[in-house]
Amino acid sequence: MRLLPIPVLLIQIARSATAIDPLFWLGLSLLLVAISLTAVLVAAVPAFHELARASRSAEKLFDTLKRDLPPTLEAIRLTGLEISDLTDDVSDGVKSAAQIAKQVDRSLDRAKEQARSVEVNTRSVFTGVKAAWKTFTRSTPNRHSRDRLPAESRQPLPTYFNKNSDSDFDKDTVIPEENRLKSPPFYFDDEEE
Repeated sequence: MRLLPIPVLLIQIARSATAIDPLFWLGLSLLLVAISLTAVLVAAVPAFHELARASRSAEKLFDTLKRDLPPTLEAIRLTGLEISDLTDDVSDGVKSAAQIAKQVDRSLDRAKEQARSVEVNTRSVFTGVKAAWKTFTRSTPNRHSRDRLPAESRQPLPTYFNKNSDSDFDKDTVIPEENRLKSPPFYFDDEEE
């Protein structure tokens, strides 16, 4: 006897049955469902096995993260705080360096001003010493008196008067321009004693 494949066998059985028996079709349907479920389970076993391995790996990963992640996050937070502190320190250092540079600049300006002042004072002292030396080493004083001047260069001395005096001098007399002093003379009132 020759073995036929299952689908062909089923088809021949169905043709040979003259009467349609519902129990036969129900049994046949259950047989086909059982075969299908068996095939699905056989195909799903390796997939379930891989899912079990993946779940074990995920569990190990989560344990590692649970153990290592909080200290890492804390270290990152502390590093951020330290970086902000260092940034503040650097900015304070830059500000103090700028202030020191300004102070040095001011000090240099003051030193330049003092050097100029010393130079002027040194020139003044040098000129004074030079004039003093010339005066000290001069042999005879060369003073001009009114009597030694030639007659054409002599000018009359201006006359000053007291506005409260009873002199014969005419108070309305105009003093010529060349005899006037450049600054007004001092008049003294007679003090009553």
